[in-house]
Amino acid sequence: MRIKTQIFDSIIFGFLFVGSIFLVRPPSEEELLNLPMNTMVTLGCLALGFALSLALNQMGIKTLGESIFEPPHKKAQNTHSWYKTFWGWQMLIAFLAAFSAGIWVTEFSITEILSEEGFAGAQRIFSSLLTPNFEILPRAVLAITETIFMAFIATTFAIPVAFVLSFLCAKNIMGKTTPGLILYASLRTLLNVTRSIEPLIWAIIFSVWVGIGPFSGMLALLLHSIASLAKQYSEIVECVENGPIEGIQSTGASSLQVLWFAVVPQIILPYVSFTIYRWDINVRMATVIGLVGGGGIGTMLIQYQGQALWNEVGCLVLVIAFVVWLMDTGSAYIREALK
Repeated sequence: MRIKTQIFDSIIFGFLFVGSIFLVRPPSEEELLNLPMNTMVTLGCLALGFALSLALNQMGIKTLGESIFEPPHKKAQNTHSWYKTFWGWQMLIAFLAAFSAGIWVTEFSITEILSEEGFAGAQRIFSSLLTPNFEILPRAVLAITETIFMAFIATTFAIPVAFVLSFLCAKNIMGKTTPGLILYASLRTLLNVTRSIEPLIWAIIFSVWVGIGPFSGMLALLLHSIASLAKQYSEIVECVENGPIEGIQSTGASSLQVLWFAVVPQIILPYVSFTIYRWDINVRMATVIGLVGGGGIGTMLIQYQGQALWNEVGCLVLVIAFVVWLMDTGSAYIREALK
């Protein structure tokens, strides 16, 4: 707990120190591109933050990290309002600093939003979108059907792979031996890296590998679905009750029998619920990866958008919105029935 507290507080304080440097001496564009120097400055600020966190803890001052990571029984003893504590003001100042930095980085501007010229351009596009050209509706229906089946096949192929990986990625199953713990950490890292790469990037890679079309889009969704479902499934496995497991183990059952008779019955309904929700997500993703040659209605969308044919785009948007609404509503009802 102590090391987590120190690391968390050092990041918060380090961020505030870096922000203070920006305020006192705004760097030039050339200095911002100097990665070695910026790395050294950041590491120095983190070190200062770590030292400050240690000093505050030795003085008996509760920091934000200590407040977050302290045991539940100590949290229950806290009776002070947040604004009367150091950690409360630390949290508020860190949030305000992050908010201010975000406004600056994103170049947020009310003036640009209220610009008459920009508003007129947006109005022209919206007027075209609201008067869709339904002559392309037959092609749009075929394309959205292709999109739905891309998502369906990707989800179907991902289920058995993610199901097996979920047990290997569950710490309560694999963390009892050193080899198991190493395999658990390796698979978790691999899945985290795979999941961190957007399906759009995977679609570009597979478009070069197998060619432009729905197959590359399906493969991109498949890979991302395996990583995402394995993570969600493994978290369900880690939350199972130990009673049935201990009961099956007491009969002398093997590890495989314990999994099948004690773990699987507890996880099957949440697995089905997450799988249906994943198909819903994949349908939405499939419309996006089509923008880079992944097939489906996304390919039509990027073609008409590139030609500024906003009436045709309006028709495609209506079809996408209707299908997404239908899928979302249907999956919500099914997931609620499975609870």
